[in-house]
Amino acid sequence: MSLPLGDPRTIGPRIRMMMPHLTPLEGRVVDMILGRRDFGETTSLKAVAEDAGVSEAMIVKIAKKLGFDGFKDFRAGLAGYNRLPTTELHEELSPDDTDAEIARKVFRTSVHALEETLAILDPEALERAADLIFGARQRDLYGVGGSAQIARDVAHKLLRIGVRTSVFDDTHMMLMSASLLGEGDVAIAFSHSGASTAVIEAVELARRRGARTIALTNYATSPLASVADVVLCSTAQGSPLLGENAAARIAQLIIFDAVFAAVARRDLKAAARRRSAISPRPWVPSPASGAAHDCFGSSRRRGGRQPSLRHHGRRAGPSPQGRDGHRFRLAAEIRRQGRQPGGRGGEGRRRCTHGGRRGRR
Repeated sequence: MSLPLGDPRTIGPRIRMMMPHLTPLEGRVVDMILGRRDFGETTSLKAVAEDAGVSEAMIVKIAKKLGFDGFKDFRAGLAGYNRLPTTELHEELSPDDTDAEIARKVFRTSVHALEETLAILDPEALERAADLIFGARQRDLYGVGGSAQIARDVAHKLLRIGVRTSVFDDTHMMLMSASLLGEGDVAIAFSHSGASTAVIEAVELARRRGARTIALTNYATSPLASVADVVLCSTAQGSPLLGENAAARIAQLIIFDAVFAAVARRDLKAAARRRSAISPRPWVPSPASGAAHDCFGSSRRRGGRQPSLRHHGRRAGPSPQGRDGHRFRLAAEIRRQGRQPGGRGGEGRRRCTHGGRRGRR
């Protein structure tokens, strides 16, 4: 996946995507540079090297590892990125923040992630992903941990328009699934880091079996991205408390909202028909029985009230427990009529009067 070099909105995502390829020392230098609010086109190489405690040659080397021609190219790109209004959306959380300030910062960080993810989103990759999902015979989704929850959300979206999928979050189950895939099938992998071994192995096996593969990750240069046919990337700026996953999760869900809409657009009539088929139906009278049935399986007489059942002097209303509620009402009616269920020959139980006499069986 290549990012447009001329768009300043992609500078931050490009740097973050390359961070896993840096050494710990190089990563600390980049974090220091990104944290400088005064970094601009007039910032000198010497000043940056002194602040970071490394040599000028090290700064130039880091700039080239990040994909820039040198320090001047890196400085110009980062200065343009820092001037963007969306850059100010991301704010670090502080122990002194009030709850209202924390909420504002968390929301703004998510908005920032969505803006930058939209800037780097590859329309061609999204179109190819929608085509593969729409035309696939079998669609298996792989993810572990938090990524598995995103996979389940995607499966839920697709099922609403009649596109059936299977979600696997266990290492052995993913490999079993991948071994049964073939031509005409698609495997969709979810991994924030793109380095989850279980997911990567399943995707590699699915490809060897002839299936097409789609990857959703936060790093375009990750091992998962290198083995997938189609790569969809999110991006999010992390924080010490929230990390990257919190904001990236929102961006990844929105990416597949777009994929879902693109899949539905390929056959709008069928999608609408399937959605209406699974929509919850309202309570309606039953013409055959003359009674109306609610969602709990109880019935009401047409145009009237429910039969009055009493239990310990109180009206027994409908219970939200479904069949248990029906049994409760049935037992109350049996007690009212003085019969005991399960009795021999349908006979009632013995009843005692206030005088203590024992009645007939």
